[in-house]
Amino acid sequence: MTDPNITVALWPEPGLLMQMAALLVVIGGFAGVLAGLLGVGGGIVLVPAFFYAFQTLGYGSDQLMQICLATSLATIIVTSLRSVMSHNKKGAVDWQILRGWWVGIALGAVVGVLAASALRSSVLQGVFGGLALVIGFYLGFGKADWRLAEAMPKGIRRVILSPVVGFLSVLMGIGGGSFGVPLMTLHGVAVHRAVATAAGFGVIIAVPSVAGFLLLQIDPANRPPLTFGAVNLPAFLIVIAMTLITAPWGVKLAHAMDPKPLKRLFGGFLVLVALNMLRKALGY
Repeated sequence: MTDPNITVALWPEPGLLMQMAALLVVIGGFAGVLAGLLGVGGGIVLVPAFFYAFQTLGYGSDQLMQICLATSLATIIVTSLRSVMSHNKKGAVDWQILRGWWVGIALGAVVGVLAASALRSSVLQGVFGGLALVIGFYLGFGKADWRLAEAMPKGIRRVILSPVVGFLSVLMGIGGGSFGVPLMTLHGVAVHRAVATAAGFGVIIAVPSVAGFLLLQIDPANRPPLTFGAVNLPAFLIVIAMTLITAPWGVKLAHAMDPKPLKRLFGGFLVLVALNMLRKALGY
């Protein structure tokens, strides 16, 4: 006998799909402009946007954050690959850093999937909110000349730090930019080279984590329409299409104005988003 819940999940009402599509068009367009304008990864915007959109549509289960993380990471596979290829044509990708860090980052990403799969949505909201606070304050108050060292960590420090980057990135549903760029610039890597190389981090993080999330079982009655594993297909397709359209608009805006005050403004915005996530995680 066919489970009626599965039928509803696979063949949703057209009105629900239209509402979802409209929200996702706005989300993808906004994420694309920000990525092009400020150089921040889309995941830091997509995860809370997915969460509020799906919750508004009535999908507020204990596994909602897993769906948001997985779908965000799925989009990062496409955007990071495109970014790496583009930057590599300009010779900006530091392949030596990628060769030294990829194994640890990938292992950390796999552990991140296992951890995220076992945690309640409210706990993941708290994790996202706490880490987003740190990133927001760094964007808002960080200085370009801050340094921890003049070279990237090696030896035991790299063995420890590389899985941490992958692990925390998966718990936030983000690529390599939010942690990778500060890590590299604080260790003497030029910012344009750090941004290019961090796109490679994004691919390394997203590919194994999405593979893992596709195997995660989500109750069909509590997931948005056309969700496979924890990846929502309409959100993935619409956001990818919109970011490809709107990211060049953000790049043009970046060349037409000084993005530094905008980055500080976005840092403040991100702090507010993080605080709201923490509020919801605490049940207020």
